[in-house]
Amino acid sequence: MFDALAERLEEAWKKLRGQDKISKTNIQDALKEVRRALLSADVNLQVVKDFIAEIEDKAQGAEVISGVRPDQQFIKIVYDELVQVMGETNVPLAEAATAPTIVLMAGLQGTGKTTATAKLALHLGKQNRTCLLVATDVYRPAAIDQLVTLGQQIEVPVFEQGTDADPVEIARAGVARAKDMGVDTVIIDTAGRLFIDENMMGELARIKETVKPHEVLLVVDAMTGQEAANLTRTFHEQIGITGAILTKLDGDTRGGAALSVRRVSGQPIKFVGVGEKVEALQPFYPDRMASRILGMGDVLTLVEKAQEEIDLADAAKMQEKMLTATFDFNDFLKQMRLLKNMGSLGGLLKLVPGMGKLSSDQLQKGETKLKQTEAMINSMTLEERHNPDLLAGSPSRRRRIAGGSGYSEREVSSLISEFTKMRSLMQQMGQGQLAGMPGMGDMFGGMGSNRPQAGWRGYPGGGSTKKKKKEKKKKGFGDL
Repeated sequence: MFDALAERLEEAWKKLRGQDKISKTNIQDALKEVRRALLSADVNLQVVKDFIAEIEDKAQGAEVISGVRPDQQFIKIVYDELVQVMGETNVPLAEAATAPTIVLMAGLQGTGKTTATAKLALHLGKQNRTCLLVATDVYRPAAIDQLVTLGQQIEVPVFEQGTDADPVEIARAGVARAKDMGVDTVIIDTAGRLFIDENMMGELARIKETVKPHEVLLVVDAMTGQEAANLTRTFHEQIGITGAILTKLDGDTRGGAALSVRRVSGQPIKFVGVGEKVEALQPFYPDRMASRILGMGDVLTLVEKAQEEIDLADAAKMQEKMLTATFDFNDFLKQMRLLKNMGSLGGLLKLVPGMGKLSSDQLQKGETKLKQTEAMINSMTLEERHNPDLLAGSPSRRRRIAGGSGYSEREVSSLISEFTKMRSLMQQMGQGQLAGMPGMGDMFGGMGSNRPQAGWRGYPGGGSTKKKKKEKKKKGFGDL
């Protein structure tokens, strides 16, 4: 997501490095690179024109800040404009004063609308809001069955009346059932079409008139690029929507939809889908997305992911074990599985400031190292996992683990050596003897070699990172 855009924008910063200040002359080459980057990302043409004009105006009028290089200042201006274009702030889902809140899901066929319906219900469930899903798509084969299956998976009830009932009546009856059940939110999954047609719009309009929803969310496929923004505008003009859910943002998408939807349609992106799993739905924060686009990471989203998986009591115990050198292979395996639950290693590392430039080869190397480590730990006895020192002094044990895991004795010895070194460093930290943990990256294939550029400090994802790190530690994630 946004990798190509971030690489092209990097070329723009290079145009200003070595300059004393931003001027009308030296900014032109940088602006050309930004323009090319946005067009390559499939951002709407008019949005690109407005974006470039705003940046040029702000850059030339920017006051020179002592100690800040022109390329740094330009990055800050681009960041601010990205946030502005995408909507400035997160727009939360409506919550009716009198339950239930009614959410109507709309969209073309193939956008992931039914899956997004279940994802939204799961997201609300994490906020202690109860939901009822209503299946009104009586046209697409197995659409109702799909929603029922997803509902069972996330343990949310589904209201349906089969494929012979009228979708408008199903929606009305579903809302009535939600009131009887006393749930907080009812989410209505409607039928999609391969393209916009009068029948589709007419049915949506009737459902909307009947149930009077508090939210009408249009589910849009990010892979459609700038067409996603035009689609959002068309639906809003004909139906009246309150926001969009952008799906498949984790795929081979150039990101143009995220930058175009708000400006072209006037409606905010409220959520983004970042994976096929039912947990892969995130609220849309323009400032966080701008930070990701510029390769500055997204610490807050990383912390929120961690909070969903980490028990604070367990985190405190784990911290104590680390700092007293009693952290063992069982604990290490537990942390590896926790990382898996949070998502792919590549996806997580892109949220860490300075790690967005990792190549696919480096990420693959890290994934391979994790799988290799897990296989070797699984080949250990319970006693060996609990007492890693047994392995350090026993070649026969290491040979047995190598044979059981399918890796060489040398690789097993390397793992034990790295683990022992890591425990020693953690113990010294606990005693106040170290300021950091050099060598930790070796446990994951040496991926820690890429560092944030010093020149980015003082800007989004730079100077504010220290504050975010403090928040992270307070919430327990930094203790693992």
